[in-house]
Amino acid sequence: MPRARRGNTFPDLRVRLRVYRGDEVALGPGKASLLAAIAETGSLAHASRKLGMSYMRAWNLLKTMDRCFREPVVRTLRGGRQGGRAELTRNGREILDLYQAMTEESLKQMLPAWRRISRRLRS
Repeated sequence: MPRARRGNTFPDLRVRLRVYRGDEVALGPGKASLLAAIAETGSLAHASRKLGMSYMRAWNLLKTMDRCFREPVVRTLRGGRQGGRAELTRNGREILDLYQAMTEESLKQMLPAWRRISRRLRS
């Protein structure tokens, strides 16, 4: 997700969109990061380690997404000695792409107002 440079002297803007289905967060920054990490690593265990979350937490996030969306977002394959695999379903890939596009577009739309606000922040 793009953002302004970070540090003591540079203001920072972050967009943290959340998609709700009823009271549940169907998709947000953490779930999107998990989907991206699964796509990159091909493993739920590796993705959870990469993100610094427990395997159980990652599994629960996937179960929440599967409850919220009409079709599964990840396909898991149980493994033997070498462990299992996980991959995004077509639906999961499309949902992740759409979420990332919404985030990018939100930042673009906010940029003019953000520039005006950031000039008013202390350095």
